[in-house]
Amino acid sequence: MSAPRRRLAAPRIDPEAVRVYRLEDQIGYLIRRAHQRASAIFEAVMRDFSVTPVQFAVLAKLHDLGPTSQNQLGRHVGVDPATMYGVARRLTARGLAQAAPDPDDARLVLLALTEEGRAVVEGMKSRGAEVTARTLDPLTPAEAAELNRLIAKLG
Repeated sequence: MSAPRRRLAAPRIDPEAVRVYRLEDQIGYLIRRAHQRASAIFEAVMRDFSVTPVQFAVLAKLHDLGPTSQNQLGRHVGVDPATMYGVARRLTARGLAQAAPDPDDARLVLLALTEEGRAVVEGMKSRGAEVTARTLDPLTPAEAAELNRLIAKLG
C-alpha cells in the first residue's frame, strides 16, 4: 500500500502579477522562439550534411581541439554525459569520428575526427556564417552584436 499523497500548500496568488503576465514578454518564451528560428535556418542551410545542431557543435569543437576525451568535449559544448555518449556513438557509427582509449589514461575515451568527419565539419563551418547571418537578419549589425554580447552573459 502506498503512502497517502501529501497535499502541497497552495502558493499565494498575486492577482496583479496574474493580470499583467503576458507569455510573449517572458525571456524563456522569447529564447525558445529565437531557438526555433535558428534551428529552422540551420536545418535549411545544413540539410545536405544530415547532422543535427548538437552533432555539429561536437564536430566543430573536435575540429578546433583535435582528439579530445568524450567527457571534456561534452563540457566544452554544454552537453550532459548521457547525451554526449549517444552523440559520440552516432558520429562514430556514421564514420565521422572514431573513439579510442586515451594512451595516457585508459579510463578515458578519446574522440577524433575521421577524414570524412573533417570534410563534413569543414563544409559545415564554411556555411556557418550564413546560418548566423540569416538568423540575425531582422537586426541591424549593432543590434546583432549587442544580442550576441548579452546572450553570451546568460550562458
